[in-house]
Amino acid sequence: MKLRPSYYWLLLLIPALFIGWYLMSEADNKPRWTLPYFGPRHAEKKDTLYHSIPAFKFTSQYNEPVDLATVKGKIFVTEFFFSTCQSICPVMNNNLTKIYKEFGKRDDFLILSHTVDPETDSVAVLRDYADAHGVKDKKWLFVTGTKPELYHMARKGYLLNADNGKGDADDFIHTQNFALVDKDLHIRGFYDGTDSLEMNRLTKEIKTLFQEYDYRKNSDR
Repeated sequence: MKLRPSYYWLLLLIPALFIGWYLMSEADNKPRWTLPYFGPRHAEKKDTLYHSIPAFKFTSQYNEPVDLATVKGKIFVTEFFFSTCQSICPVMNNNLTKIYKEFGKRDDFLILSHTVDPETDSVAVLRDYADAHGVKDKKWLFVTGTKPELYHMARKGYLLNADNGKGDADDFIHTQNFALVDKDLHIRGFYDGTDSLEMNRLTKEIKTLFQEYDYRKNSDR
């Protein structure tokens, strides 16, 4: 069946419109897509309030406090691990090393690695672990604290574990998942830290978040 002339124009118009939209997005640095928000949410008047990371206070490998002030104005990736793990944790942290090298020079980027075994992972142990991964600055923090507080953050803060527990002696969290948190303390993505394809997705989505904030900043001028 032969196409009518009007159909030819339609077939030419669709890619032209797409190219025009793409170039306009590039010109004003407008993100071509945005990341979703994860976690419970509720409406307040005309706004939607998204789940945000609650207050916390831990201690880094440098024996310094780590709290909401540490992550203020930063995009960060978070995980839960333990230094004596011989299964998924080495893979996870080798993958995070690549993320650290990719974004570690930015002042508005951070990685937070929480131990799930604070009795073993002292400040000194975490410092040695960080050194073994080539970390010499404060762009990748390995943190410890009380077990109940750490486990509460994994479950209720970062939503990385759905099991019930109180962080007592019989409780244990062992997850390969990472969470991506934006500068406003909202969770914007979850990733399997043992999967190279997922790490490629994490890298792309970190860049997407930075582009989103750059666009917001330029729009406010």
